[in-house]
Amino acid sequence: MRRTLDGFVVVLSFAAIFFSCVADAQQAPDAANARILLAPRRMVSGERATLAVLDVGGRLTPGATIHFSNGDKVTTDATGRALFVAPLMAGVLFASIEGRPGRVATTVLPAQEGGGAAHVEQAPRIVSALDRFEVTGSGFCGDADKNEVTIGGQSALVLASSPDSLVILPPLDPPTGPAEVTVACGKQEPARFNVLFVALKLSADTSPLQPGQKRTLRVSVAGTQEKLQLEARNLAPDIADLAGGNPVKTFSSGGAENVAEFQVIGKKRGKFLISIRLVPVMVKPPR
Repeated sequence: MRRTLDGFVVVLSFAAIFFSCVADAQQAPDAANARILLAPRRMVSGERATLAVLDVGGRLTPGATIHFSNGDKVTTDATGRALFVAPLMAGVLFASIEGRPGRVATTVLPAQEGGGAAHVEQAPRIVSALDRFEVTGSGFCGDADKNEVTIGGQSALVLASSPDSLVILPPLDPPTGPAEVTVACGKQEPARFNVLFVALKLSADTSPLQPGQKRTLRVSVAGTQEKLQLEARNLAPDIADLAGGNPVKTFSSGGAENVAEFQVIGKKRGKFLISIRLVPVMVKPPR
């Protein structure tokens, strides 16, 4: 199973199943395939923030234009991210990818007095070892690459950021089980907290799928017997239907054999894409 920035991005044809991976890319993704916008949950008025755009395979996508509800716009650079200065007016700000439906909301907070070391207010209790996750707090860097984040002692990538919010991708060789996460802006004293990292494994019948035929996607959860909520999102609804709507959320069974299932229904021949992610539960993190 390969790595993706969007949990499992399952590319199913009528004959095979593949997993997309940013590391597999031989050239930069085409901006025309941009699908997923990552914005920090909170921004600070007049301060810098970083946004990111992913393509259908979960790869960071250069050259994608992001429009904001206040009339501003930015374009992602060679890293698939874009720096943006939050507007001076506090309130809800919406962002969207040019030419794509849907928009992402972020809250612009009033400017606050000065800095200080990073402090984490909320983080997910349980995280997929292969997927991004978010933390909120204060004292972070709006320029994503100026943040220093480690997970189990390994460096992690910050995809999107603001002084109050980070979107973090675990390292290429992610830990499983409990691991310490450290977050710092530059060389300041880091904030430290613990997260349980679990492994998700997808299994599916890879025999040819005919139009109208149902196929079950089965996700196994390793690392906890707790019931977890998973979300499946259909990224190619013209090719296949995701049973129950789009997106669909369901809970795993819990217990020793902790599994969740989703169904897809073929509509016409061609590749279709289903993104499957763990739905985070944000809490005040244990230390």
